[in-house]
Amino acid sequence: QVEATLRASAEQKEEAERRERTAALAQLLALQGRAESDREKHETEAATLVDAGRAATVAAAAAAAEHQRAISAADEAAAAREAELGSLRAEVDRQNEVDAEAQALALAEARGEVQALRTRVESAETARLEASRGDQARLDEMEGKLRDAESTRRKLHNTIQELRGNIRVFARVRPFLPADGSEAATTPVVEPAADGVSLALAAEEAPPDEDVAFAKGGRRRKRECYAYDRVFGPEVGQEQVFDEVSEFVQSALDGYQVCLLSYGQTGSGKTHTMQGAGSGPMRGIIPRAMEQVAAYCEQQKTRGWVYEMEVTYCEIYNEQVRDLLDEGSTQQQAFGGKSDSKGLEIRREPKTGRVYVDGATRTPVDPGDSDAVDALVACAAKHRCVASTDMNAVSSRSHAVFTLHLTGTNAERRARLKGALHLVDLAGSERLDRSGAVGQRAKEAAHINKSLSALAGVFASLNRKQAHVPYRDSKLTFLLQPALSGDGKTLLFVNLSPTTASANESLCSLRFAKQVNQVELGKAKKNVEMMD
Repeated sequence: QVEATLRASAEQKEEAERRERTAALAQLLALQGRAESDREKHETEAATLVDAGRAATVAAAAAAAEHQRAISAADEAAAAREAELGSLRAEVDRQNEVDAEAQALALAEARGEVQALRTRVESAETARLEASRGDQARLDEMEGKLRDAESTRRKLHNTIQELRGNIRVFARVRPFLPADGSEAATTPVVEPAADGVSLALAAEEAPPDEDVAFAKGGRRRKRECYAYDRVFGPEVGQEQVFDEVSEFVQSALDGYQVCLLSYGQTGSGKTHTMQGAGSGPMRGIIPRAMEQVAAYCEQQKTRGWVYEMEVTYCEIYNEQVRDLLDEGSTQQQAFGGKSDSKGLEIRREPKTGRVYVDGATRTPVDPGDSDAVDALVACAAKHRCVASTDMNAVSSRSHAVFTLHLTGTNAERRARLKGALHLVDLAGSERLDRSGAVGQRAKEAAHINKSLSALAGVFASLNRKQAHVPYRDSKLTFLLQPALSGDGKTLLFVNLSPTTASANESLCSLRFAKQVNQVELGKAKKNVEMMD
């Protein structure tokens, strides 16, 4: 038994290292592609600058040549005058009538003209150099103002969204992976724009036999563009992604109900975004969020705040809630088989409106202890239901909900705040004709798609401002009700595959994200109470 446990642990560690290497390689390839694109762009800009420099050099050379001709003419005039002076001197010598003062004056005037021409040439060259430096300075100033304006625009946009209570939507396109195949890794079907807030889904190419395609009633997909709060290309790393979501983590520390949903088709990179791989640069939002929480709590100690934190980690599998941190539970067995447990129950307190999983393990945690946090994530990953399908070798078959419960107390102010951070790795939506799921896998896919449809229904009801919102249509929406209602803040992270084969699923994800981005929850409420 011990040998089997050790072997399983070694296999899990090897699998984690393999995923980390794969993710790092994919990001490196994306970065190389971005670097190649930037190099071509810079070469084009450099060529333009070189051409402009050459034109300026030619103009300066022409001016210098003109000035040189003037100098030569002046020199010739001076030589002629000197010859004339010599002739006059000879004549004076011959006639013994010497006018030395007139001769010196004429020579000085000639030399003065030559010097004036030389000064004009030097002044023209100096003016050209100063104008060139001034143009570059103005260009740098304008680029700086453009960056400042873009930063200000984003801050104002975020402020407006905060006041409106809109659900934020971020989109992320994963890089090509070896499993996509060499034929797929050509041109990405999803193209992020340079502005960082928009992307385009490429038009569908004409099939080899277009008549047959249209005879079946098909239509080619047109190019579609979408804009969200933030868009990340395949070359963007985990650290940059977390920098954009860190403000939501801070909101949980301030006493809000916060929910981050990682959404997308199977194989689009949801789990990588949320959990990541390893303990290096590939670690995801969960471990980085715990690091931010630890740093903030340490900082707040000097202001009299003391935080207590507990973690629950559950999965919703086939509409059953399971505890991923309970090592001794009878429900933790090879999934897909029969379990003697009907799952945990989700309950809601009528007075406070607090929603919780009854019986779930609440583990006290020190967010600064990275080993303990990694152990929690590893324990949950070991118990979570995953399986291999035609679309993903490690396809999550359940929704995983990591919840950090925070209680901050300030004895001097006699204040207590309670916040919660829900980090949700949703199971991927899938079509059976692509995933090849049959039997138990097909049943799982049906439950997954049904719960995601219920989530879409909640967002649709919120968008239409209906009096009744069907939170209880699924365990997922019931559990996340506090964060999805007007009391919380929500961020939807839509993950996209760059492959052409996934274009239709990407289109559905983009349209769903657009609908969610229009939902207004109203201004969120902070949960702060005064102590007796």
